[in-house]
Amino acid sequence: MAKILIIEDEKKVSAFIQQGLSELSYSVDAVEGPGSARHVMEKTKYDLLILDVMLGEENGMNFAKEIRAAGYNGFILMLTALSTTKDKILGLDSGADDYLAKPFEFEELLARIRALLRRKSNEVSQLANGDLRMDLLTRSVSREGKKIELTTKEFSLLEFLMRNLDHTVDRNAIAQQVWGTEFDPDSNVIDVYINHLRKKIDTPFSRKLLKTVVGQGYVLQKID
Repeated sequence: MAKILIIEDEKKVSAFIQQGLSELSYSVDAVEGPGSARHVMEKTKYDLLILDVMLGEENGMNFAKEIRAAGYNGFILMLTALSTTKDKILGLDSGADDYLAKPFEFEELLARIRALLRRKSNEVSQLANGDLRMDLLTRSVSREGKKIELTTKEFSLLEFLMRNLDHTVDRNAIAQQVWGTEFDPDSNVIDVYINHLRKKIDTPFSRKLLKTVVGQGYVLQKID
């Protein structure tokens, strides 16, 4: 069973999450801030972090950036009272895999956790489409041999598109598979990330792969 670390300075919230997950047989530890998290992460490898953004001693987004830079490749689920599109993008760009606004139902948190952990069982370590290549272990991407820097969420979005080459995927499918939630028609987060991804994997190159299918969704075209 997955090992989970909760980094949350609201003791009631932390205890609520820890008890619920422990009852479902997850191995769960809890600390109040990044300082304690650094200490326990030196000794234990966690599959997933539940990280609050608004921590007393440090900002959760900065901590996420720090551990990603240090090589942490587990999942990060951010919790925060900030729920605007801009806040979500900042959280995801800092290295989070998903973003859940407070207050939330435990069932929703559990669904997000399960969606993230399902991705751990990928049966392949590399994906390729012509000169576009992904290494799922090192989380690196290149095209025409040139390294492409992607955020955590951009990487997950590209992985989903790569696994569905030549198939149009709608926004709801992207929301469920990449964000672990239902598509919110009032949000433009998916469109923003598609644009970010297009600028990195398509704009600098002559052949364009990522297409918008008006009224349906997006497709990453296969290179023969």
